[in-house]
Amino acid sequence: MLSIREAMTDLEQLAAQRDAAVDCYREALQNVAHYAVELDEPVTSQHRRHVEDLAARVSSTIESLREAGATLRALLRDYRNRAAEYLNNIREQLASTAHALEEVMESLAQADGDHEARIRTALGAMRDAAQHPAASPIREMLLSAADAIGTGVEEMRKQHQAHVAEFMAEIRVLHTRIGQLESAASIDSVTNLLTRGETERHVLSLEPNTVNLVLMVTSGLRLAEVRFNAEVASQLAGAFTKRLRNLVPENATVGRWSTEEFVGILGGSPADAIKIAKAIGEQLSGSYSCLLEGKVVRPELQVRVMVLERAEGSAERLLGRVREYMSQSITAPCH
Repeated sequence: MLSIREAMTDLEQLAAQRDAAVDCYREALQNVAHYAVELDEPVTSQHRRHVEDLAARVSSTIESLREAGATLRALLRDYRNRAAEYLNNIREQLASTAHALEEVMESLAQADGDHEARIRTALGAMRDAAQHPAASPIREMLLSAADAIGTGVEEMRKQHQAHVAEFMAEIRVLHTRIGQLESAASIDSVTNLLTRGETERHVLSLEPNTVNLVLMVTSGLRLAEVRFNAEVASQLAGAFTKRLRNLVPENATVGRWSTEEFVGILGGSPADAIKIAKAIGEQLSGSYSCLLEGKVVRPELQVRVMVLERAEGSAERLLGRVREYMSQSITAPCH
């Protein structure tokens, strides 16, 4: 009886600890929602609502906790991407403002130089006129007026220079802020891809036998849009692109040929390109975590890869091979 009572006590303590841990996890989720950095009101409100709904759904079951962890990770990733986009928009606005301010300052400086030159020329003419014998009765008056105008122009010039210095300081602050925002928003830059037109022009600019092309045909992006919605398909494409960027060298060029087709332009040896292509096929196929109305969905993506190794011949011929493969979408093993 004593051992049974002790076992029951232990179970009760474990249950209490489990409930306390779940309560702490739920409170942590609520804090994540409450202290989210303010972006645009609709974006922040939606994020908070989804995290708060997640906190309300959490229970003490293993499945619920695992699902909550995956959902929270997806929610935070989505909000980070939205924050990067928000910061990038601010950066563009600041850059535009700084450029406009610089143009205004250049215009003011040029106009100021023209006006000052004309005024000083007029003052010189006034002083010369004051020396004429016919101006003897009002000579002192003319010279006094010329001196007063000259002094006023000099004071205006000094004030103008002070304003220019203030504006230039503001411009420097803007440029510094732009640099900070560029760093903060750089996380979004990994998804930037060449368009098909840009990819074709880049291939045509290549010297023959200098690069390897990795042709990728995915299957699942269109299905994700049909099964879920366009936002999920966009998240899936972004997640695939980020994983792809992690597998190819930093100096590699990646283009999006169509909705489900991609081209990687790699330097290095053919053996390195084949190794990378093999990793792409093995590591980028599978399920991806995306968000749909604040809940995690896992669309599937399959990737077929072919390598064009340092093809001889003209760039036009190389581009023709890319077009042929993409149009037929033939399953070809890496070679």
